[in-house]
Parts: sequence; C-alpha cells; structure tokens
Amino acid sequence: MAKESGLGWTGLSVDDSGGTLRDIRNDCTNMEFATPRAVQDVTGVDKYAMERLLLLTDMSMTLNLVFNPAANMSHDVFKTVPSSSIAREFTLTVSGQTLGTTPLCTLLPTDYALTRGADGSLVGQVPMVLANGAVPTWTSA
Repeated sequence: MAKESGLGWTGLSVDDSGGTLRDIRNDCTNMEFATPRAVQDVTGVDKYAMERLLLLTDMSMTLNLVFNPAANMSHDVFKTVPSSSIAREFTLTVSGQTLGTTPLCTLLPTDYALTRGADGSLVGQVPMVLANGAVPTWTSA
C-alpha cells in the first residue's frame, strides 16, 4: 500500500446557491474535515474500564480560501451564505478516493468570513456541518 502526501488533490467541488457543483480547489489554500462518531457511555458499576456504544455519525469541514470574485469561483459559491439557508452538495477527491458523492451528503455552510490582513491579503473561511443525515462515506472514484 502506497503512502501519499496531501499534494495533488484532484477534486474539491461545492454547490453554488443554484445547485451547480463548482470546482474551487484552486481557491482553497487548506482545509480540515472530520467525520466523528458520537458515543454513549454504558459502563456498569461492575467494570474497571470504560464501555461505550457508537452512536450517530457527523461531519464538519472548514475551507480556507483566497478571495476570488471570478464567475463560478469561491466567492460566487459562498456569497449567498449570509442570506440563504441552502445545503450544499460537495465532493473531495484525492488519489481516486471520493468523499461526499455516495451516498449524497450535503453540508450547511454556517459562515463566510473574510479577513483583510495587515499585509494586504484577503482570505475567507467557510465552516460547514452535515445537513441531511446521510452518512459521509469514502468511495473509490
């Protein structure tokens, strides 16, 4: 099994407010995503170690972006976040592995924050959370 770096992502797409999937990987400088599971403590008083049950799956993702107001790029995709409540389809693809397309997960962007740095840079940050109850699943592309 080959080990790989995080270089060379072949896909990062998010729906715009009209429901069209847009490739925004060129605007994304870095991201983080997590697919945690909730747990329930079911440890009885007869135990000397924790006993737990796995519960619901969740997902969160935060994209860090360079401001790009060109048509169909990141600003165009996220500019409606403050004024709409639209869940977004997404895909993350690396090395033939895709997260987000099957089953069809949707994420709710909860903010579109822009920061103008002291150095003159203009960057954005978009946190998103699971919207539709579909379990995020990695598939082979």
